[in-house]
Amino acid sequence: MQETKQNTALAEKKPDLSYAHQNRRYIGTKETAGYVLNSWAGGFNVNKYNDRFIYDVLLINFKYLALLDSVGGVWDIINDTIFGSIVDKTRTRWGKFRPYLIGFSIPMTFLAALYWFMPLVFEGTDDMYLPKFAAYFIFKVIQETAGTFTGIASEGLLSTLTPFPVERTRLIVQAQLLAIGSNVPELVMGLMLDLVNNKVVGWKLRNLFLGFGLFTNFVAAGAAFFFFITSKERVQQSIEVPSLWQGIKSIFNNKPLLLITLSEFLEGFSIKTGMTDYYIDVLGSATLQTIVGIPGGLFSYSSYGYVGRVRERFSTRGLWIFTDLWTDACWLGVCAVGMVNKNFMKRGVMVPTIMIEECFEMMIYAIQKVLPRELTNESMDYCEWKNGYRTEAMTGVAKGLINKAQRIVNSTVRRLVMQKIGYTQGRAIGTQDDRTKQWLFLLSTGIPVITGALGVIPKFFYPLTGEKRDRMYAELAARREATAKAVNHASAEELAEIGRQQMQDAQTPRGEL
Repeated sequence: MQETKQNTALAEKKPDLSYAHQNRRYIGTKETAGYVLNSWAGGFNVNKYNDRFIYDVLLINFKYLALLDSVGGVWDIINDTIFGSIVDKTRTRWGKFRPYLIGFSIPMTFLAALYWFMPLVFEGTDDMYLPKFAAYFIFKVIQETAGTFTGIASEGLLSTLTPFPVERTRLIVQAQLLAIGSNVPELVMGLMLDLVNNKVVGWKLRNLFLGFGLFTNFVAAGAAFFFFITSKERVQQSIEVPSLWQGIKSIFNNKPLLLITLSEFLEGFSIKTGMTDYYIDVLGSATLQTIVGIPGGLFSYSSYGYVGRVRERFSTRGLWIFTDLWTDACWLGVCAVGMVNKNFMKRGVMVPTIMIEECFEMMIYAIQKVLPRELTNESMDYCEWKNGYRTEAMTGVAKGLINKAQRIVNSTVRRLVMQKIGYTQGRAIGTQDDRTKQWLFLLSTGIPVITGALGVIPKFFYPLTGEKRDRMYAELAARREATAKAVNHASAEELAEIGRQQMQDAQTPRGEL
């Protein structure tokens, strides 16, 4: 035990500040393929049109939806706290997170399939039919409860695949570049919606959603399951299981996490309806959303070519601020053009305008995709560095709790806003009142930017950048290596002592960060 303490102390006196920049590889080809497939599965759906399914096919009244958002959201907050603590206490031969992902995968897949059959079960009922709402309410609560475990576990697993930040960034980039075709169902669904809504194809919307929903559900689930069974958790957990109090403590002394959460909370006040409703109800075509993104697609893929150099040259804090301001400026420009002479209702003006906006925004697409994941991973590593143990689950829960509480309010408000601006459910596309169309445009361009503008302020105070970030990873590497050597030949009593020593070492002052 004395040797272990000496090794740890020695490593912390002379940390290798190059550790954070080492280009080492732990993840093999099969696991990389699984990671890419999991990323691909995350986009292989038609969730973009989920609101259209609820509004026009299933038919759930806005007031009912607002009630569901409020009550279901409160339960979401409660179960997050309970389940987060359970996951953080998990230690198995298969890892901390994989048992939940593998165990819930199959039942969750079949549960999700039932969602698309609901219009068949309640065919012919109106939007105020109470038994239909009751069934939908129960389904959402069960889905959210089971989804809490998998959501927390998935976030934690991705942060423990490799201890090397460079390999982590490379993995994220590979997943974004190689996950080609995940949005095909979304693109085809948009086209089919236009054909059905314009009576070109004599299909029922109910059957269209049923076919696409079931197909994407089972294909995506299979791809994700492959990743769950091939992945490995390589960032070791602390030997001593953290208590509930230690989990709570790790939230409040995690400055990066608090700043990330505060930023997302302030941005969450952004009031919006979404561009999908604008394209369908104002410009009269869901396919236009695909068309305007074609030129920008060229910039999005080329942006991955310089993401590595940009990450090396500029700080995490600087990139985080820049991407926020750049995107906001682009959408304010679109809003300004649209409000001149009622251009927001003119395809000939808005299509090229949004095309140009997409090109400018996609120039930083890769950074926008890599940075949020790296911010989350860094906050997880900071927790280990600060406390001597990792609480991915409770940290993830804390990050989501405030945002979920805020989203409950926003989602409820959004449903009521749709009703307030005069939106009529089930109405033919392009036939909403002009006043409603103007509000749909503003609520998808300028208003979200203005109402969420305060989110940029916490980004100026993000601490993990430059030498501070390098020092953290160097000390983490030294501590992990020393602990691993000691564990290989330790008895049960010595393991317990090592666990206590981990936490004591983490409390040693290392300067303000």
